[in-house]
Amino acid sequence: MATEFISVTFTNPSNELNPVRDPAIDPHFLVRYARALDDYGFNYTLVPYASSSFDPFTIGATIAAHTKTIKIIVALRPNTLYPTVAAKALATLDQLSAGRVVVHFIAGGSDAEQASEGDFLSKEERYERLEEYIRILRRAWASAEPFDFSGKYYQFKQFRNAVRPHAGTIPVSVGGSSDAAYRVGGAHADIFGLWGEPLAETREQIARIHAEAERAGRADRPRIWVTFRPIVAETDELAWAKAHRTLDALTANRAQGLGRVSPTAAPPANVGSQRLLDIAARGDVHDRALWYPTVTATNASGASTALVGSPQTIAASILDYVDLGAELISIRGYDNLNDAIDYGRYVLPLVRSELARRTVETRAYA
Repeated sequence: MATEFISVTFTNPSNELNPVRDPAIDPHFLVRYARALDDYGFNYTLVPYASSSFDPFTIGATIAAHTKTIKIIVALRPNTLYPTVAAKALATLDQLSAGRVVVHFIAGGSDAEQASEGDFLSKEERYERLEEYIRILRRAWASAEPFDFSGKYYQFKQFRNAVRPHAGTIPVSVGGSSDAAYRVGGAHADIFGLWGEPLAETREQIARIHAEAERAGRADRPRIWVTFRPIVAETDELAWAKAHRTLDALTANRAQGLGRVSPTAAPPANVGSQRLLDIAARGDVHDRALWYPTVTATNASGASTALVGSPQTIAASILDYVDLGAELISIRGYDNLNDAIDYGRYVLPLVRSELARRTVETRAYA
């Protein structure tokens, strides 16, 4: 399957370089941003979830109404919506968008974040619940016949779903770096999301996911999604200067309480962030252009590893991960709209051109 590109939806001009505290939705910016992704060749946009932020389904419906081809990845925490309701809500959006919906499940990496919305399960229990959730959704999408479910976390009788996905089902994405994430995602996910780690560590993670898929008796494997924060400029030298300006802004904003995490935040509890910080402690630059000071500056809050360089260097770095088996590459920057446009103009075409060249070369020697 062809390599595809993912961005993240932003609902207003606030960004990590020039943050605004608790900004409202700017409908004109949201539409402009979504259309830019559509126009510049992105395949997907992730609509993120946070306990204090906007409803992803409403944002997703807005994107669907104003774009033509981009697929909408709805982030969903199982504790926030009963699975029978989620099955209908996702299928409704999928029908409205003519089959452009993916669901990305967040089991929950922070106990405090989960507790803020009434979820007090342990991490292992959250992944057990996610397994049930995925099974219920797929059963609800597969047939309009009523069915019962009796699990540890969900029980109901004779649920019938008349709202079917456009193509019969909706792709399911799972992410994480814990044993439980590998187990559940490897067994059940169509897509498995990873944060940007060095090539060696990413290779090991992919092997773990594939092993879990095989252990679950799957004939296929989840598609691998890897996320980066590219800092791109005309030359490598200019990109590194831009990277250090970006780092200075992230550090200053966090010190003023305007960062993604507070200046006094405790070390992160989730395994993915812990892994990023451990790698950051080993050095600033890894492989071709993977840069880790942005991880330390943000306390590894979410996807925070940068790729730094010219479009040619960024494209070559992305291709290194494609060669490992990543089929989905998520790239978003720090100046959200302008960076997305730059990626669409200067990075995506280089990657696609090289992949097309390889395809022609392979066929010539077949």
